[in-house]
Amino acid sequence: MLYLADTANLEELRELFYYFPLEGITTNPSILKQEGKALSVIIPELLKIVGDKMLHIQMYQAKHQDIVAEAKFYKRHFNLGDNFYAKVPVTAEGYKAISLLKKEGFNVTATAIFTQQQALVAAKAGADFVAPYVNRLDNISSHGIEVVGYIVENIKTYGLPTRVLAASFKTVDQVHRVSLHGCHSATISFEILERLRSHPMTDMSVDTFNEDGKEIYDLDITA
Repeated sequence: MLYLADTANLEELRELFYYFPLEGITTNPSILKQEGKALSVIIPELLKIVGDKMLHIQMYQAKHQDIVAEAKFYKRHFNLGDNFYAKVPVTAEGYKAISLLKKEGFNVTATAIFTQQQALVAAKAGADFVAPYVNRLDNISSHGIEVVGYIVENIKTYGLPTRVLAASFKTVDQVHRVSLHGCHSATISFEILERLRSHPMTDMSVDTFNEDGKEIYDLDITA
C-alpha cells in the first residue's frame, strides 16, 4: 500500500519525509486553509519537500472548462511535472473535467467520493486514483471500510487501471482495515501516521536493548 501525507503543514511534512517512506502529499482547500497561506505561496514550499513524489492539488473551479483551465495553469505556473495530480470532486462537471483532463495527458484524482458507484463512474471516466472518505462515511453509519472494499473489488473485476486512495481517517485501525481489503493507497494525517509506525512495546524493547548492550557493544564504530 502506498502512503501519502494528508497535510500541508511544512514542519510535519519535513519530519515525515525524514523517515517515513511516503509516496507524496495530498491537499484540498480545507487543509490549505489551516496553514493560513495563499496557494501561490504554499505550493512552491510543498514542491521543495515532495521532490519527485506525487503532489495532489485540488481544483477549485466549478465548471468543467474552468477546472481544465485551472489544472493547465497550475502545471505551467508552478512548472509541475509528471508527479502532479489534479484532484477533482465527483460532481457532474467534475466527471466531465476528468475525461477532458485525461485526454490532455493529466494525472487525475477523483475526490469527495462516498459510494462505490461514484468511484466506478470516476474510474470509467479515466481517473488514476479515486478517493473515498472513510471516517466521514463511518460518521453517518455507512461503513467506510466496506465501501473501500467494494471499490477495490469493482476495479479488479472490471480490469480498470484506477487505484483507490482512501482518505479521511481518525484511527490507525481504519487504516489497518482498508489495507486488509486490498486498498492500493491511503492519504493520512501526521498524527495517524505517527501512531501507525510506533508502538509502546517497541519503545520498551529498544530501551532494554540499550541497557543490555552498554558493556558488550565495545567496538568503536567511528575508528
